[in-house]
This record gives sequence, C-alpha cells and structure tokens, in this order.
Amino acid sequence: MSQLIQFKVTGDVQGVNFRSYTQKEAQKLGLKGHVYNHDDSSVQGVAVGPADKIKQFQSFLSKGPSAAEVHNVELIQNKQDASEEDIKSALGGSTGFEVRR
Repeated sequence: MSQLIQFKVTGDVQGVNFRSYTQKEAQKLGLKGHVYNHDDSSVQGVAVGPADKIKQFQSFLSKGPSAAEVHNVELIQNKQDASEEDIKSALGGSTGFEVRR
C-alpha cells in the first residue's frame, strides 16, 4: 500500500532551491508527486510512495537544503493506505516528481 502526504513547509524556503532539492530527494526515494511555491511564502506539495520512503522524505523536509531555514512542516493530509483514486486525484497527472510553478 502507498502512503500519501500533502505537506506545507514554512520558514526561509523560497529562493533557496528548496523545490529542486525536494524533487531530487523524492526521485532518489522513488516517490511520485509535486512541489511548488505557494503565495503565502511556503513551499507545498504532495508525495506518494511506500511508508518507509515517505518517512525518510519527511525527515528531509524538516531539514531542507543548507540554504533553507525550515521552521515547520505541516501535514495537511496524511493517508496511510491511500486508494488508487486518492492517489490519482492528488497527483493530478504527475507520473514522476515535478517542480511546479
């Protein structure tokens, strides 16, 4: 079964390559999803994959790249046993892990 998380990272996380590093980490872990800069200065996104890989990804999100200063990681949604329908809806057509504008 796949775990699905929708996350929001706050702090000094825009303009420091946070999205690019997040994409690289997600790809390394074999996750699907996307990440984008939100208007409220946070970085938000969705990740789907095995629970152990999602846990590693969450650990990465709490640190971020060296230029970032992460204040908080909020899980807006966390589904342990996400259905195929949940996953399709959350990914919105993503087949890998994308950086969105």
